[in-house]
Amino acid sequence: MKKRLTLLMIVALMGMLTLAGCGGSSKPADPPKEAGGTTTPTPEPEKAESFDVVIRHINVRDTAKAMLKQLEEVSAATEKEVPGLKFKLDGVEDTVNRDVKLKAEMTSGTQPPLFNLFGGDDTVKYAKAGRLLALNDILTELGIADAFFNLREFTVDGKIYGLPESGYIEGFFYNKKLFEDAGATVPKTWEELLAVCEALKAKGITPIAMGDGAGDGWVANMLVNSLFVGLGGPALQDGFATGTTKWTDPAVVESLKRVQDLKNKGYIDPNVLGLKYSQGQANFYTGKAAMLFDGSWAANAITGDTSTVKDVSGFFRLPDVGGPGDGFINGGWSNGFGVSADLKENELKAVKAFIKNWYNVEQQKRSLIESSRIPAMKGVSNVEGATELVKSLGESQGSAKGAFPAFDALVQKSVKVTLEQTVQELLGGKITPEKAAERMQQAQEKAIKEGK
Repeated sequence: MKKRLTLLMIVALMGMLTLAGCGGSSKPADPPKEAGGTTTPTPEPEKAESFDVVIRHINVRDTAKAMLKQLEEVSAATEKEVPGLKFKLDGVEDTVNRDVKLKAEMTSGTQPPLFNLFGGDDTVKYAKAGRLLALNDILTELGIADAFFNLREFTVDGKIYGLPESGYIEGFFYNKKLFEDAGATVPKTWEELLAVCEALKAKGITPIAMGDGAGDGWVANMLVNSLFVGLGGPALQDGFATGTTKWTDPAVVESLKRVQDLKNKGYIDPNVLGLKYSQGQANFYTGKAAMLFDGSWAANAITGDTSTVKDVSGFFRLPDVGGPGDGFINGGWSNGFGVSADLKENELKAVKAFIKNWYNVEQQKRSLIESSRIPAMKGVSNVEGATELVKSLGESQGSAKGAFPAFDALVQKSVKVTLEQTVQELLGGKITPEKAAERMQQAQEKAIKEGK
């Protein structure tokens, strides 16, 4: 019986080897033949037709190199997933993109497939003009409909028209060493802030760095915005665009007075109107000034290779100013990507793949560590490698009573531009706070009447 089983096993093994030998033969199998003996040719695999998709981004400054590299790598990975796809990255300075290039493209209907978009009024206007693609279905399809902290500024009538890349908060970056040299501590009130500025000035140190020159008139308005919300409460700015509150409100006038006072006392860089935004930043991160009122995005420059203060920098939100907005912080998720409503089928596939690859926890964590960007999506944890400065940003955000969006996400574009020009004149001593407020109210009433 054992001999018979052994013989059967040998026969079976020989059969398997024979089959294996046949399978490993280098001789190709004969192609199938049609009826009548005609050989059917093997079809060539279809080659995907190549197509380009433009991504308009604003990562053009030296301080945005890490973010640009991340975008390039995600774009390259997405190209491998979509046959024929080639992304073209179009970098444009943020103010030029928002106020000039994209504005003109939206008017003519020539916007790129994927582009940097600001939330609030910009999104409302472009959505109502039919230029933006609603993303609700795409978010559901990708399983990330509930993955974001807040999409309020990109939502119009229940439809989501943009996705924030990251969040932000605004406040004072400060040089701990210069504070120590001047015997100063982090101020808790406006009066304490003025005392700190005086102590720094007495030591020959510029208290507050700022570059609000031509093309960068929005910079000083970060501080103006935080002041009038602090003095009047978050609801104040919600009513500008509808006329339920006014720019001549005492809280706004007082905020303009306080900013003018900072300049007149020499607490703000005396050359503020002759400096670009990046130059104002550089005066802080090279140790020439003790404070910088800026957004959390500035942390990337402050901790960058050219910074001399990366190890001595901290952050604190605007001190209490004596109003109902004390304890709140200017913060939100206002800047991200929008999608053109005029996409071809293959472009839509590319955009979906890009959203999947760009908007996930891994990329959010990477942008936090490498570019100091506050996450826009939930779930980022165990952030090893984050700097102490980034941690202090998180603490300031977490300890605030709440957050309010930037005013220019709520008002019409013409109002934003008017405030930029007006505050520049205020800093230059060419207009009083009262006259500035009156001009702003006139601009607001005109914008409401004209709907723009």
